[in-house]
Amino acid sequence: MLDDDLKAQLNAYLERVTQPFEIVASLSDAGSASELLGLLQDIASMSDKITLKTDGQDARKPSFSLKRMGTDMSLRFAAIPLGHEFTSLVLALLWVGGHPPKVEPDVIEQIQSLDGDFNFEVYMSLSCHNCPDVVQALSLMAVLNPKVKTVVIDGGLFQDEVNARQVMAVPSVFLNGEPFGSGRMGVEEIVAKLDKGAAVRDAAKLSAKAPYDVLIVGGGPAGAAAAVYAARKGIRTGVLAERFGGQVNDTLAIENYISVLETDGPKFAAALEAQVKAYDVEIMNLQLADKLIPAAEPGGLIEVKLANGGSLKSKTVILSTGARWRNVNVPGEQAYRNHGVAYCPHCDGPLFKGKRVAVIGGGNSGVEAAIDLAGVVAHVTLLEFADALRADAVLVNKLKSLPNVVIHTSAQTTEITGDGQKVNGLTFVDRASGEAKHVELAGVFVQIGLVPNAEWLKGTLELSRHGEIVVDAKGATSLPGVFAAGDVTTVPYKQIVIAAGDGAKAALSAFDHLIRSSVPV
Repeated sequence: MLDDDLKAQLNAYLERVTQPFEIVASLSDAGSASELLGLLQDIASMSDKITLKTDGQDARKPSFSLKRMGTDMSLRFAAIPLGHEFTSLVLALLWVGGHPPKVEPDVIEQIQSLDGDFNFEVYMSLSCHNCPDVVQALSLMAVLNPKVKTVVIDGGLFQDEVNARQVMAVPSVFLNGEPFGSGRMGVEEIVAKLDKGAAVRDAAKLSAKAPYDVLIVGGGPAGAAAAVYAARKGIRTGVLAERFGGQVNDTLAIENYISVLETDGPKFAAALEAQVKAYDVEIMNLQLADKLIPAAEPGGLIEVKLANGGSLKSKTVILSTGARWRNVNVPGEQAYRNHGVAYCPHCDGPLFKGKRVAVIGGGNSGVEAAIDLAGVVAHVTLLEFADALRADAVLVNKLKSLPNVVIHTSAQTTEITGDGQKVNGLTFVDRASGEAKHVELAGVFVQIGLVPNAEWLKGTLELSRHGEIVVDAKGATSLPGVFAAGDVTTVPYKQIVIAAGDGAKAALSAFDHLIRSSVPV
């Protein structure tokens, strides 16, 4: 089942298993069951602490459970976890086998303290790069707390179940049979949703922290670079992030970051966080900034208020909150979000196998999405508002060569329609003729650019007409002591390498400001 390289890797990992556990497989006559059995036989052959049984009676077949001897652990995979989920499988085997997880002790304590019945089902796809974080988080919770039961389900393998539950985006999580959340989530975020008192405790802890020399709001490439450069100056540095790594986490392939030949977004984000953690930097993750209060007097402290009620103070602040996917803002988009309206073709494309979909946007992102989807779905309709596609010529030529793609330029999307539960079509107007047209389809992928995450700063500092933070050549904003970097600013060309450079520049500018403001006039 596994090739020699994967076998060698897995064998090395399984040497770390210290406690015996069993794998119980529930199989059927399907070819996928034979494939799963081969995988499980390979795993069991690599450790004398693993016992494989094939007499499981779970309703989902093929599937398998992992259970440490003498425990009430409940962790099941209704999947053949390879592809992006191979790492999730390896970690689950190690954790069930007694290898300690690399998680902060307070998070482990919080998981173990959860009280109640938590029956999780997470739907994923093997091509989804956002799914492993959720799968691994819920698997860890099932290992640490017997009151948490987790089933990981491959939507492509259980298509009838996906259709019955109207799952049209992955990862999608159900708790006790009801929708719990969708999209990328880490273990801290999931636990915070379950632990109702967490926000209050976090707010109190944050408000009690001493002022920083530089506080960085945002944990993407710009924020990470700023943190490294600031920490290397020996000044007190903090990073406040809604999600460390930012939008990089949602990027599939990165092939243009200088010195890194090829990587993917989650790996790159993890590398950013690891480098920041190598320095004396306080990272406050899963925290949303709500308001910026300028210093009351020159040289005074700047305050950042948080959505949870807490606040932080600092001598200087670097804003690097990045940007998010732009909505098309037509009727039906929000109503059918994750029910046919999607923003990640790599994650959600497999859920539309054999179906008809549309892509809104004719830039590089939109054309690349249409090319990717054309290899999975039955048919792709691409809609571009302008009178020509804006993507690179090589991408446009590739798109036009595909037999199952139709391109409409000068097309203004006016409505995404549905049956009350899921998308069933899209209406657009031909801007040249004025004629309204309707396309029947199952999914709509929106790929029309980015919106800066700066709404919370309106009325506080200068923003451009596009809502970006206005900065000068040194990254300084209209407020003394406040700097900004990355996609949230007026700097052109929203690229990772540019954001990282701007983050470093903003940190050096903040340090220069600290030096000069500490000298009496």
